[in-house]
Amino acid sequence: MAMTGGRGVDTAIEAVGIPATFEMCEEIIAPGGVIANIGVHGKPVTLHLERLWDRNITITTRLVDTVSTPMLLNSLAAGAIDPTRLITHHFKLDQILDAYDAFGHAADTGALKVIIEA
Repeated sequence: MAMTGGRGVDTAIEAVGIPATFEMCEEIIAPGGVIANIGVHGKPVTLHLERLWDRNITITTRLVDTVSTPMLLNSLAAGAIDPTRLITHHFKLDQILDAYDAFGHAADTGALKVIIEA
């Protein structure tokens, strides 16, 4: 909020899927803003309408699918996205169960994107 002078952000992306990150999005969204919820939630989260009802926000949800693949590939080819900044863990193929465990406990491991190497 300090970075926006207390105004909040126009778009907050919740991609982790835990209550704390969804609530953070609610706290930082500006009036008229969009909360894009793409995290896969395993637990219920609280929607704080008592704080948001007069802010005219939009909440969108969507699972990651192939609809955005062409746009993402074009962004990669143009150098607009540095995918190496998203990769947090590397595993060999024979460590696949460790990789699933790390990704499944992302709140504890800090896993964002996991690379499986042959």
